[in-house]
Amino acid sequence: MTNANNILLEVKNLKVAYGGIQAVKGVSFEVRQGELVSLIGANGAGKTTTLKAVTGIQPAAEGDILYLGKPIKGQGAWDLVKQGLVMVPEGRGTFTRMTITENLQMGAYIRNDKAQIAADIDRIFGIFPRLKERRAQLAGTMSGGEQQMLAMGRALMAQPKVLLLDEPSMGLSPIMVDKIFEVVNDIHQQGVTVLLVEQNASRALQLANRGYVMESGEVTMTGEGQALLNDPKVRAAYLGE
Repeated sequence: MTNANNILLEVKNLKVAYGGIQAVKGVSFEVRQGELVSLIGANGAGKTTTLKAVTGIQPAAEGDILYLGKPIKGQGAWDLVKQGLVMVPEGRGTFTRMTITENLQMGAYIRNDKAQIAADIDRIFGIFPRLKERRAQLAGTMSGGEQQMLAMGRALMAQPKVLLLDEPSMGLSPIMVDKIFEVVNDIHQQGVTVLLVEQNASRALQLANRGYVMESGEVTMTGEGQALLNDPKVRAAYLGE
């Protein structure tokens, strides 16, 4: 499924600062076609800041960001969505005063293939039956888990080549966490390349082809998902062992 020579996203020596504080201190990683790559680390490690820099939301101070082999540093998030680089942000960011269906339609705003958009909405409803049941409900009246499903569905409507997920399990009940990781796995199995940022290291590494461990704005370890999951240092630091 993966192609070692086909790197879709490559980040080299990325540095990001907020005022005088350097939040990301020279991070490098790559995501190849068909992979699910997990970026794990404690709260404050710089994971979300890294994603924001990749997607043009937070300016990068130094380093290179290559997508499909071309530099994209400095491009706006809206330009990157058109190119297939799509993020589900931390905190979900649904349009609270729009219905579920309207939120999904917003995910397809760059498209004009109406028949396929309708078919894709049906496909999202197949992945998330709960959204189908409540399609006319306002997003702001839904639970956190339901809004997370909607945010993921909306991102899929943009037909991503690379889907970036920022802390999708944060703040959710254990049952909903199970559902979200099940869906992340299903999306990956259907051929979508995924970069998953997660504090839940165990669950993220179980799904990952490869993982990167971030600490204090730096990548400190990298390896295959299963190898990191079994690494004593990772287990001690992130899995409470």
